[in-house]
Amino acid sequence: MGSCLSCAGQSGGSSSSPPTSPGGRHQKGSKRWQRDSSEEGLHRIPGRMFLNGSTSTASIFTQQGKKGVNQDAMIVWENFGCRNDTVFCGVFDGHGPNGHVVAKKVRDILPLKLRASWKVIDESRSVGFEEKNKNPKFATTLKDSFIKAFKIMDKELRLHPDIDSFYSGSTAVTLVKQGQDLIIGNIGDSRAVLATRDKNNSLVAVQLTMDLKPNLPREAERIRRCRGRVFSLHDEPDVARVWLPHGDFPGLAMSRAFGDFCLKDYGLISVPEISYRCITEKDEFIVLATDGVWDVLSNKEVVDIVASAPSRSSAARCLVESAVKSWRFIYPTSKTDDCAVVCLFLNTDSSNNSSTPKTQDVGPLCGTPIASYKTNLA
Repeated sequence: MGSCLSCAGQSGGSSSSPPTSPGGRHQKGSKRWQRDSSEEGLHRIPGRMFLNGSTSTASIFTQQGKKGVNQDAMIVWENFGCRNDTVFCGVFDGHGPNGHVVAKKVRDILPLKLRASWKVIDESRSVGFEEKNKNPKFATTLKDSFIKAFKIMDKELRLHPDIDSFYSGSTAVTLVKQGQDLIIGNIGDSRAVLATRDKNNSLVAVQLTMDLKPNLPREAERIRRCRGRVFSLHDEPDVARVWLPHGDFPGLAMSRAFGDFCLKDYGLISVPEISYRCITEKDEFIVLATDGVWDVLSNKEVVDIVASAPSRSSAARCLVESAVKSWRFIYPTSKTDDCAVVCLFLNTDSSNNSSTPKTQDVGPLCGTPIASYKTNLA
């Protein structure tokens, strides 16, 4: 439900107040933040879509909930890295006072960092995805490039002079598809789900990412080892949250995130979990979505809604509208959460859309992955 709380005075907690965000982050002698020159003109790049709309391969849609400003962001970037067979996709769920700013900054900057890392790999190895079986170390290098990009992104947020991320942050579930190869990097509790056909030709949902929440044993162990605390509030016993050692704040409902620097010394990390999959002819589409969708709809329900949409171009919007209706039915007394969805279609032959982005004026595993790479955390 809620990703982050400011819990001074909550029942069962202490009455201490959260400390103010530390000032003077850019004092003399420290490494200062510098604007990436590639940010200039970013929103005018052909094939880069971040507003509600669609292309021949993707449909994206976000809608503000009832909790305030929309803190969700999304992106589809076709011809990523100047390759016509490559696409980058991501959804980002911000939280905290400046979560909407953090989510949009990650949306804009993370693909640039990943693209730069990819370029270094190409120049140093002169190989592509298709040669990875000839070069067993290459897939591991791809994983390392994701990890490097996430690390640099988090560092830039820490140093940014205009974005206070001490009590604010964002999830990120991202993917790069090149040809039939798929790499996914994930932090937080947004999710990626694949729609594929089983042996009976029935459409099934395969969850590609794990919701990285504090109640996962390995995540809780790391947090507690770093003196962070993990517990649930009395009025939401099923929602584990991360708290500082000596105060009942901020109450973050995930174990990995960009930003949230108040918790980075206490077990919260921005290291992504990485996985690889080779797409098969049975795989039809992938859905990336923030928890505003997954809190009220199952993986199978999501896949069925997208598959039954009147057109591919309307798929993301249909899913968001279904999630909003489910919120009103399941949680009638709660405020609807923000929702953001990216639908990436893997077989474009039957697409009824043009390749030019269109904006809308409104606010059991079937194909066995060749390999799966998980970050090995001490």
